[in-house]
Amino acid sequence: MHRAALNPSDVEAIERATVAAVSPEAAEELDGWLLPFDTGIVGRAKSAVPLRHAACEAAVVAEIEARYEARGLPPLFRIADDPCFDSMRKELERRGYRAGRPTLVQIADSKTVRQVSTEATAEVATAPDAAWAALFLGEGFDPVDGASRVRALSRTPGAVYASVREDGRAVAGGAAAFGYGWASVHGMRTEQAHRGRGLAARVLAGLAAVALERGIERIFLQVEDDNAPALALYRRAGFETAWRYSYWQRS
Repeated sequence: MHRAALNPSDVEAIERATVAAVSPEAAEELDGWLLPFDTGIVGRAKSAVPLRHAACEAAVVAEIEARYEARGLPPLFRIADDPCFDSMRKELERRGYRAGRPTLVQIADSKTVRQVSTEATAEVATAPDAAWAALFLGEGFDPVDGASRVRALSRTPGAVYASVREDGRAVAGGAAAFGYGWASVHGMRTEQAHRGRGLAARVLAGLAAVALERGIERIFLQVEDDNAPALALYRRAGFETAWRYSYWQRS
């Protein structure tokens, strides 16, 4: 797998922007780790993540566990599939954790993403409305997951909400957040009956246009590594994988 090159400050910026975009109920920092706390079901809003891709002391696991348990939350770790975390993964395995939900962090140039569609870009609003939210609760989507994501994204300061609408109903949509020098794309959804029409590309183009208006030249997103249709779209939009991570939780 080709990996896009990033420097350490980019990694930290992306991780901080990721957590800010999903608006956890609380967050702390500990020895180079960012610890978001949330009672919802969005993994990125409630998983401890290192801010650098560098070897770290496995002993930090116990302290992170204690921080989550003190808040009545199960410890959850989000660890990049990088050799520098080999000892961390071994420690997690020793403590009964198992890896799951492998996810790709992908990055692209905003100008390239803007060009993914030659059709009219999606409508973009500075606040979510009922039609945009309803898209996450429609047929084929997990309503509990959808409601949790709507709540999280609706809390994001400065976010924008894109949608393609037909007869007043949102049939495709997504959101973008802005921070730490990056735009980030979240919550991409297209109704099942409307897939294959290029609507998601119009959503991406609309979000990228806002990034360019705000002078932000780079975009990132996160996508599960088995989501072939989304990966094909993101490849056409110029996204390249920066790293892959997994969630580690006790089995």
